[in-house]
Amino acid sequence: MDDSEKLIEKLKLIEALYSGATTPGEKQAAENALQKIKDRLDQIKKVDPPVEYKFSMQNIWSRRIFLALLRRYDLKPYRYFRQRYTTVMVKVSKTFVNETLWPQFLALDKELTAHLNETADKIIRRAVYDDSSEAEEIQSIAYVR
Repeated sequence: MDDSEKLIEKLKLIEALYSGATTPGEKQAAENALQKIKDRLDQIKKVDPPVEYKFSMQNIWSRRIFLALLRRYDLKPYRYFRQRYTTVMVKVSKTFVNETLWPQFLALDKELTAHLNETADKIIRRAVYDDSSEAEEIQSIAYVR
């Protein structure tokens, strides 16, 4: 199993975790997990109506995974004219955001970011230079007149 396949498996396990799956069979049944979350979202909408949320993503990869997650749950992301490309608007219930959507996004984003950072680091070390660490932090120089 290569690195990409391992990442996909981790992301699927996170999906199963947030759907409330409890057995290995449920974890492998991605469609059942998705349906459970959609059903939960429908139930929440009845007692906690959707409100407009504004999310700002740090990078293109976070935004892309967040947009995919929204669409997976039949939520319609949008932006207003002149909003930044990094802005994502969506109408969704507060309960769903707090209990499912945001925690799930954070878990997925963490795994994806770690994978992308590791991959980029390997490529930089092999193609450019072995030391790709951060710059050293030093004390600023006080200028005297």
